[in-house]
Amino acid sequence: MRRLPPRISRPRISGPRIGGPRIGGFVPRTVRARATAAAGTVLGAALVVASAGLLVVLRMDLVASAASATRQQAESVAQLAAQGRLSPVLHTGHGTDFIQAVDEHGTVLAASPNLAGRPALTPARRTGSHTTDDVDPLHEHHRQRLTAVTADTPGGPVTVYAGASLRAADEALDITQAGLAVGCPLLLLTGIVVTWRVTGHALRPVEAIRAEVDAITGRDLHRRVPEPGTADEIARLAATMNAMLDRLEAAGRRQRQFIADASHELRSPLAVLRTQLEVADTHPDPAVRAELVHGALQDTDRLQSLATDLLLLARLDAGGAEDRPRQRVDLTALVADTVLGRSAGPHRRTTDLAPGVAVDGIPLWLGRLLTNLLDNADRHASGTVRVRLAADRARGMAVLDVEDDGPGIPPADHERVFERFTRLDDARSRDEGGSGLGLPIARDIARHHGGTLSVTPTPAGARLTATLPLAAKWR
Repeated sequence: MRRLPPRISRPRISGPRIGGPRIGGFVPRTVRARATAAAGTVLGAALVVASAGLLVVLRMDLVASAASATRQQAESVAQLAAQGRLSPVLHTGHGTDFIQAVDEHGTVLAASPNLAGRPALTPARRTGSHTTDDVDPLHEHHRQRLTAVTADTPGGPVTVYAGASLRAADEALDITQAGLAVGCPLLLLTGIVVTWRVTGHALRPVEAIRAEVDAITGRDLHRRVPEPGTADEIARLAATMNAMLDRLEAAGRRQRQFIADASHELRSPLAVLRTQLEVADTHPDPAVRAELVHGALQDTDRLQSLATDLLLLARLDAGGAEDRPRQRVDLTALVADTVLGRSAGPHRRTTDLAPGVAVDGIPLWLGRLLTNLLDNADRHASGTVRVRLAADRARGMAVLDVEDDGPGIPPADHERVFERFTRLDDARSRDEGGSGLGLPIARDIARHHGGTLSVTPTPAGARLTATLPLAAKWR
């Protein structure tokens, strides 16, 4: 019984698969190297395919030219044989190297001078055109293109062979192959070098941007990355990063200011509260102690309100409104319930509410917006607070006006009143004025709902106007 040779198992190579072009097992790690490797791979493959295609097309064209010339010559001689005008000596035409006419018995009837006295080229009775290495009548040791045409003559069928050497075609192919063997590597090397240099030049601004960003710390947010003068993707990237740094610097500035203001606002009431409690703890008069405890409770309420406002601002700054579910809110009913639910106070309140105005939002926060506007109006009004709600369908907005007949807001302070912890001159007292967070919170709530809050000029007093997008069916 025949023994089979032992089976040799190939070792399995395992390891992580890394995408990207490989060069001899080396994986380029930089973008420049990967781009160059990819371009070199694609260019090399393209050159190989193009070279192979060029050689095939050239070979087919040269062989087809030889086949056409020999076919025409063979058909011309075959017509002479069919007409009985075949001469013993045949002259070759352009593109033909030899001709021979053979009868059905293999006897040579006519031939070109270079085949005089030679036997039949081939014993096979084959018609058509083909390339062969078996026929070499001129002893050139090259392939031949041989065309055979059969003609019926009075003496019987005669086969005419016309042939051409493919020496010139083979030499042309050899020269082309040599040129491609030298030119393709040079072209590939040129493409790789050009890609390496162009990619390096294109990525130089990116490296400058990376180095600058790496050097920027929390204390250097004023620094900006260099913007190239080109209007390409890298220039847009640099502009986008600088815009991001602008936002980060502004956010950091606001955060530092907010912390400083919050610390200042909390320090004073805490100091007052501590003083009241220390005095109450040591004062012998129960009536005085009760008064001090009562004042401490009022300061505690103000501290609690301030802490609530700070937490709400922190949530708004962190984008907390985007995480809360929205629902359809009947703004008309919300305004009416809020106004009617407030204590009468020293001021008269009037309302002018359009029926059924609806918005999409968070009811609790919309109520807080309205409450802050009413608190601000009550704090500054002399005798009347007017509330008006209308639907501006042309703009698709609900318009809420809260107006008081107080001293008004100077034009220079129309935007300053929305800054955090800002109090105008007649709101400096913490007993009568607010914490300076009511209007900033109201504006942030309006913005988170896609609306605005602004001061509208009036002949007397102040009017705060909030706009909110109407619900879909109201637009």
